[in-house]
Amino acid sequence: MVSLAGHRQQSSELPAIYLFTNNILVMIHQTQKTAITEFSREELSGWFEAKGMRGFRADQVMRWIYTRSAASFGEMTNIAKTVRESLDQAFSMGTMVPAVERKAVDGTRKFSFELKGGCRIESVLLGEKDHYTVCISTQAGCAMGCSFCMTAKSGLIRNLSPGEIIGQVMAARRLCADDRPLTNIVLMGMGEPLANFDNVLAALGIITDAENGMKFASRKITLSTVGIAPKIETLARQSKVRLAVSLNAPDNETRSRLMPISRTYPIEDILTACRAYNRLHRDRITFEYILIRDVNDAPAQARQLARLLSPIRGKVNLIPYNPHPGSPFERPYAGTIENFHNILIESHCTSMIRWSKGEDIDAACGQLAAGKIKAAAVEAR
Repeated sequence: MVSLAGHRQQSSELPAIYLFTNNILVMIHQTQKTAITEFSREELSGWFEAKGMRGFRADQVMRWIYTRSAASFGEMTNIAKTVRESLDQAFSMGTMVPAVERKAVDGTRKFSFELKGGCRIESVLLGEKDHYTVCISTQAGCAMGCSFCMTAKSGLIRNLSPGEIIGQVMAARRLCADDRPLTNIVLMGMGEPLANFDNVLAALGIITDAENGMKFASRKITLSTVGIAPKIETLARQSKVRLAVSLNAPDNETRSRLMPISRTYPIEDILTACRAYNRLHRDRITFEYILIRDVNDAPAQARQLARLLSPIRGKVNLIPYNPHPGSPFERPYAGTIENFHNILIESHCTSMIRWSKGEDIDAACGQLAAGKIKAAAVEAR
């Protein structure tokens, strides 16, 4: 059960929220309405039952929010007016509206959302040939300290709640500009998803709920991690989403220079966790490898990477480094990128070069950073 107590403080001005926690009914007063998207099905059902209503109302409400994209409780026409009024008194809809939107020349759109407390997060909507993919954040800022990533410069501000994670997907679905559906979700935005594990798992539960939730297929969702090895194994047991591991070097010395987490979880531990993931999931693991000039792009490193990953059922996405202001790193030359890729292929390692979209609006891999939006941004209407 995800704790929501941090969102509520005592007051006599608004109706109480009732939650079942460890089979105990708890009454919590509010100073402001809590977003209904923060509640699991079990919590919402408990609220209805505590108010003397049937718990199945939770299913009806969730279907209106997540399947029909209702904008208000008043739209829920198969629910009695008195029930809708009770909901409106107790909850907000949790709708997230971008504070700023920017659009790249390739059609990629980046949204900045202002959250409670004044912090901002960013998410990116990527247009494909016949569908959309949304890249969402799981934390405001990030504590992982990766030297090539703009988000790391802000440090960790706070974890996102389940509703704030879900809200980005709901906003993206609402903001799709044509008849292409939003079908894919990548948890590759700001933050480390496995460092906010419980809230991420709660959000994924609603996003993938085929009956009352958003009905996304687990195989269309990819979670990217820097490699928190114990959580990779836990994720394998508790979720069916696809896994991407940000590897970026074939040896611990180089990787530790780029990613401090490698000092806690060396490559050997990560690959052990990946093998455990392979045993439970048929989907291949994606290993993300950001190519940085004269750091990790040498032919010997390509051969070492191929040997390292040969026992794992996976593939390598080579991502040429996306520069950002103040960074000491540079993108490799085109010939170096191609040569690295060819060595992997010749070594029987499945690999592809992934050119990031939205680089001109700082929406590419490693460029998301709240509060760094340029003056040229277009204010969202």
